[in-house]
Amino acid sequence: MSDTNPVTRLETRGLRRELRSGERMLVILDGVDMSIEAGECVAIRGPSGSGKSTLLGLLAGLDRPTAGSVLIDGTAIETLSEDELALLRRRKIGFVFQSFHLLPNLTAEENVLLPLQLCGHPDPRERASELLAEVGLDQRGHHYPTQLSGGEQQRVALARAFAPAPPILLADEPTGNLDRRTGHQVLELLDRLRRGSDSTLVLVTHDESVSERADRSLLLNDGRLEVMTSQDT
Repeated sequence: MSDTNPVTRLETRGLRRELRSGERMLVILDGVDMSIEAGECVAIRGPSGSGKSTLLGLLAGLDRPTAGSVLIDGTAIETLSEDELALLRRRKIGFVFQSFHLLPNLTAEENVLLPLQLCGHPDPRERASELLAEVGLDQRGHHYPTQLSGGEQQRVALARAFAPAPPILLADEPTGNLDRRTGHQVLELLDRLRRGSDSTLVLVTHDESVSERADRSLLLNDGRLEVMTSQDT
């Protein structure tokens, strides 16, 4: 990332999301403005129910805003069709979820293979093997998710997310289902993979130790986004 000529990879403008609850309209996000540069790591913290996962879903185009805009490399993604959004996600966005979201009927290697095959990688099996070795699971590729520990499943999920070399990685509580020691190991791995690929990382978390690793942290509260200060930690 250049200090003199930064490239904006991800941006929101006046982002608003409302949901109907009976007779009431709940405001989940209320005019969120955010700009994230290529290669930057940004952590978003906030209390449970503050809209962090909703924001991440909007950034990925998994949900549509009530108002406002999400721009990826200058393209307003809410204007895209579902097919165009699917293609954009395949080419530009990787996901890491709290609950891993591995396909249970596929082995670890097959879970990593799938996005490589979808993006037309010239040698998907070799690349999958390289990634599993990079996350320390080169001897576990033939195991199914139920045969792996939580930390191992999250490492497979990291390998899968980085498989197509996405310029943007979105992580939703990536250590939320792990004990502290395993979570620390996964964070170290996530940081190493991100720096190696120069991906832009946006992660939401409750964990202060996670946000401390980011280039900067933002606080989401009452639907609005604020720069975190030392008093917030």
